[in-house]
Amino acid sequence: MTSVEKTTTGDSDEPSASGPSGYAAARLRLLQEESRSGPSRRSALAGLTDDWLNALFTTALRETGVRGATLVAVGGYGRAELSPRSDLDLLLLHDGKAEPRALSALADRIWYPVWDLGVALDHSVRTPAEARKTAAEDLKVHLGLLDARPVAGDAGLLAGLRTSVLADWRNQAAKRLPQLHALCRERAERAGELRFLLEPDLKEARGGLRDATALRAVAASWLADAPREGLAEARRRLLDARDALHLVTGRATDRLALQEQDQVAAQLGLLDADALLREVYEAARVVAYAGDVTWREVGRVLRARAARPRLRGLLGTRGAAAAERAPLAEGVVESDGEAVLALAARPDRDPVLALRFGAAAAQAGLPVSLHAVRRLAAQAKPLPVPWPAEAREQLLTLLGAGEPTVAVWEALEAEGLITRLLPDWERVRCRPQRNPVHTWTVDRHLVETAVRASALTRRVGRPDLLLMAALLHDIGKGWPGDHSVAGETIAHDVAVRVGFDERDASVLGVLVRHHLLLIDTATRRDLDDPATVRSVAEAVGSLGTLEILHALTEADALATGPAAWSTWRGSLVADLVARVAAVLRGAPPAAAEPAIATTDQERLAVEALRTGEPVLALHARQEEDEAVGVELVVAVPDQPGVLPAVAGVLALHRLTVRAADLRSLELPELAGEVLVLRWRVAAEYGSLPEAARLRTDLIRALDGSLDVPAKLADREAAYPRRRGVVPPPPRVTVVPEVSSLATVLEVRAPDAMGLLHRIGRALESSGVRVRSAHVSTLGANAVDSLYVVDPDGKPLPPAAAAALAAALEAALR
Repeated sequence: MTSVEKTTTGDSDEPSASGPSGYAAARLRLLQEESRSGPSRRSALAGLTDDWLNALFTTALRETGVRGATLVAVGGYGRAELSPRSDLDLLLLHDGKAEPRALSALADRIWYPVWDLGVALDHSVRTPAEARKTAAEDLKVHLGLLDARPVAGDAGLLAGLRTSVLADWRNQAAKRLPQLHALCRERAERAGELRFLLEPDLKEARGGLRDATALRAVAASWLADAPREGLAEARRRLLDARDALHLVTGRATDRLALQEQDQVAAQLGLLDADALLREVYEAARVVAYAGDVTWREVGRVLRARAARPRLRGLLGTRGAAAAERAPLAEGVVESDGEAVLALAARPDRDPVLALRFGAAAAQAGLPVSLHAVRRLAAQAKPLPVPWPAEAREQLLTLLGAGEPTVAVWEALEAEGLITRLLPDWERVRCRPQRNPVHTWTVDRHLVETAVRASALTRRVGRPDLLLMAALLHDIGKGWPGDHSVAGETIAHDVAVRVGFDERDASVLGVLVRHHLLLIDTATRRDLDDPATVRSVAEAVGSLGTLEILHALTEADALATGPAAWSTWRGSLVADLVARVAAVLRGAPPAAAEPAIATTDQERLAVEALRTGEPVLALHARQEEDEAVGVELVVAVPDQPGVLPAVAGVLALHRLTVRAADLRSLELPELAGEVLVLRWRVAAEYGSLPEAARLRTDLIRALDGSLDVPAKLADREAAYPRRRGVVPPPPRVTVVPEVSSLATVLEVRAPDAMGLLHRIGRALESSGVRVRSAHVSTLGANAVDSLYVVDPDGKPLPPAAAAALAAALEAALR
C-alpha cells in the first residue's frame, strides 16, 4: 500500500501546522506576507493546509485503526488554488472494508477540527464505486472529481478512481458536455456578463472562474480545447482579484462590491477602482471569448459525430464528401457554418482582407473561424493611410450588418485586429462606465450604438456618416476632460485615417462633439425659449448634420440602456429637431407665447380659478404600445410655494418623480393665471394613491396646516442608512447663454426622497420665481434644470445668479 508523503510549505523557520493553533498561526502569517501573492500564495496555502490535514488524518487513522482510506482534495482545493477565505472540498475515500462506526469516527476526527477553526467545509465519505456512481448522477460532483488530488493516505485508491472518472468523462462527452454548456448558460442568465457589471461576481458571472473551470473540463474530454493564448493569465487575474477581495473584506465573497473596489485595487497595486475593473473585464473577455469558441467547436464535433453513421450509410464505401465551401466574398468562404479564408487567400498581399472577411461574415450572420482570425492577425498586410475606398466601404458594411456585427467585432478585437486598424480603440477597450444607466463598457457601447444605428440608416441621407459617428461618439472617454470635446478631435483624425475627405471629417467631428446636445436640450431646456432653439441651430450648422444627429441620438440612447430612451423622450427630441430644422431653413425662432392648454389642462385650470384651490388629475399614459408612466397634472392659482408643496406631497405619498414640467398658463377669458405642473411619477411600491387624498394633502400643504418638511424629516429618519458608496455632493451651476427670458440653473444631485421639495423651498426663500422646471432622473442621479426670474419676471444679473446657485447648493448639502 502506497501513501502520500507529507509536504512542506517552506524553510524550517515557518510555523508548524501540526495542530489547529499552529495551522491558524501559520495561515495568518502566510496571508500577511507582502512578498507572497498570486499563484505562489495560493499554492503555499494549499500546501500548508495539506500538512495540517495530513497530520489530522494520520493521527485519526492511528486512533481508529482504519485501513484502506485516503483523504482527497477536490474542486479548487484539488487544483491547489486556495484563496484566503476559500472553503475546503474534501472526500474521504475508503475501500469499504472498515467498520461503519470506525469510519464515522475517522471522519469526525477530520471534519470537527476544520469546523472548529471556522473554515467552511464541503465533505463526503464514499468508496470509489460510490464516488463513481454519484459522479454519473451529479454533473457537479463529476466536475469536482476531475481535479481530485490526494492529501493523505492510500494514494493508489484515488489513482484507480481518477482513471475511471476520466474514462467516464471522455466516454460520456456527447451527453455530459451539452449538460455542462446548459449549466454555463443558466448561470450566465442568472449572474450576468462579468465584464459589463459594476459589481461583478468573479466566480458565477459569464467569463468568470466557473467558466474557466468548465473550459478545463472540456479539454479533459479530449473533444475540443479552448484557445490557450492568454487564458491562463486571465484566470490568474481573476483569482488574484478574488484573493484581494477576501483579504479586504475578511469574508468568503466573490462579489466585487463598489465600496470595496478601491481597497481591492490598492491590495493589488493598481491605481484605482477603474483600473481594477478594467483588468477584471479584460480577463473576463478572454475567458468568455474562449468559451464562445470552445462551445462552438464542441457543437460542431458533436454534430459531425451524430451525422457520420448516417452519412456512411448513405454513401456506402465511397466515403464522406469534402466539406462544401460556399463563397462569401473575395478570399472568404463559408465552411461548416463558419466564415473561413479561401484556400487561395493571401493576407500578406491583401491589406483589405481582414475587413472584407469581417464584413462578409457579419452580412451572412456567420461566426468567424478562430484559425482564420489568427492567421489574419499574424499575416495581414497593414493598410495604407489614408485607407483605400474599399477598406472604408468594408468597415461600413461591417458596422451596418446589425446584431451579427457584435460577435464578429469581438472576435477581431480578441486577436488585436481592431486596435491595429484603429489605434485609438485601445483607450476605450474594456473601459468601465460607472453611470448605472449604462449597460455596457465603453467599447461595447460603441458597437451596440452602431448596431442600433444600422436600423436607422434609411432615415438619413448619409448612412456612412451615421455609422461612423455611432462607432466614434464616445471615443473621447479614453482621454481626460470632457469626452465630447476630446472626441471631436479624435473622430476627425480617425475619419481622415479611414479615408473620408476633410468636409466629411469635419461633420463627424461636429456629430461627436454634440452627440448629447439634442437629448440634453430636449429634456433639460425650455423649448419655447427662442434662445434654446437658436443655440442648437448654431451648434449643428446644417439640415444634413441635424438629420444624422437626430438618428445618432436615438441610437446612442437605445444602446445605453432602458432608462435612457422612451416614447416620451423621443417625442421631446423630435419636437426640438422640428423647431431647429425650421430655423435652419431660414425661419426665425418662434417667440415665446403663452402655453396652449390641452382640453384636460384647460378644464383643470378653469376649475382651479373658480374654486381658488388646487385641482389635479392622475392617469396612466400609453403611447404606441409603450407605457410612458403615470401622468399627474396639477393646476393651482398662481401663488408662492407651489413647487415645494406639490413636490413634498408627492414624496410623502412615496411617488418617485421621473420627469416634471412647470409653466404658467394664462386664461384671458377668466382674467387669471394658473400654474400647471405636469409630472410623470411612479409608486415606489404598492399602488398609486387616490387623487382625492393627494388633493387634500396639497391643500393642507399650501395653507400651512400640513408641515411637509417635518413629515419628510420623520420619514427620512425612519429609513436605516445603508452601507454603500457615498455619492458625490450636489452641484448647482448657472448655465449661461441658453435663455434670453430667464436664468437657467442646473442641479445635479443624488435622486433622494424630497429632493425637489428642498429645491423648491430654497428657491422660494431666495425670492425668485420658477418660470419652468425640467426634471430628469437617470438611475440614481437627478439632473434638474430650473428657469428662474426675479419678482419682475426678468433674468437675474450674473452676480445674483451665481449667489443663488451657491445658496441652493449649500441648502442641498
